Amino acid sequence: MKFPNIVTVAHLTEFDTVIDVRSPAEFAEDHVPGAINCPVLDDAERAAIGTLYKQVSPFDAKKRGAALVAKNIARHIEDQFVSHGRSWRPLVYCWRGGKRSGAMAHILSEIGWHAAQLEGGYRAYRREILAQLADLPNHYRYRVVCGATGSAKSRLLQALAAAGAQVLDLEALASHRGSVLGNLPQAAQPAQKMFDSLVWSALRRFDPDKIVYVEAESKKIGQLQVPDELLVRMRASPCVLIEAPLAERVAFLVGEYDHFLGDPLDLRAKLDCLAGLHSKDTLARWMQQVEERRWEELVADLLANHYDPAYHRATLKNFEHLGQARVLRPAKLDAASLARMAAQLLAEAQA
Repeated sequence: MKFPNIVTVAHLTEFDTVIDVRSPAEFAEDHVPGAINCPVLDDAERAAIGTLYKQVSPFDAKKRGAALVAKNIARHIEDQFVSHGRSWRPLVYCWRGGKRSGAMAHILSEIGWHAAQLEGGYRAYRREILAQLADLPNHYRYRVVCGATGSAKSRLLQALAAAGAQVLDLEALASHRGSVLGNLPQAAQPAQKMFDSLVWSALRRFDPDKIVYVEAESKKIGQLQVPDELLVRMRASPCVLIEAPLAERVAFLVGEYDHFLGDPLDLRAKLDCLAGLHSKDTLARWMQQVEERRWEELVADLLANHYDPAYHRATLKNFEHLGQARVLRPAKLDAASLARMAAQLLAEAQA
């Protein structure tokens, strides 16, 4: 009888496919980035087996569970694995490296594939990435892109990435633009655990000899918290400051947040969240601008009376090297201007 190899998180990159055999709900909360979900028990089956275990007997639960696991593994082999050749190397994990992943890994090994099982399962993986997130950020040099709201900071990161730079786009990983209006249309934020995994996965791919560009962020992006050690390193790093004309920022934001223009009710609800920070007269003025669809006027008003003051307070307080920042003053915030700024920053970094 063949037995699968037992490996640790350090060996993740050695495998062709990482297979998470936990239920879809467990997988949705967090998983190894890049893993595929091939549950040996789906959510309903897992709940039913648990109930059977408690209300009838462990023996009956094991019999029923074994039948379901065997059926589901057979389906995954036929639907997803049958086309793989003999050299395929899958890594399998479940919650704690126990029976669910053991059953899948054993059958794959018996077929002849070079299957392995993750020691300690997801629990060990989670402990390991939390430990690494407390140290990994210290291995890199950062340049923090700062600028008032509407300065196209995220777009500059994209231009830098397109030019070959190392970029950590935290807002993309968090599916949020980092403000009260920052929710992305049709894209919910991941769970905190999944966000941690995505940040860890991005960091571990970087070359320590090259600069990592990242946008200035507060402690939270939407509902998600930036890992503590990463935030400390960002706040102590050199800065790049974009100073764009107000008219360009307004035009950029109107285009960037055009999903609100078709749903004024949603925009009004978001603005209601600012009620504790501004007077009733200010809120009423913003609501009237929404009602009359005076978008440019609304955005300029929000920048002047909410976003810019909040930005200056938070950024000056948290980013100690902002006063010595490399300042970029683009006349436009179009793609060509952003590409030129990215090329200029990379040329200066290599000089």
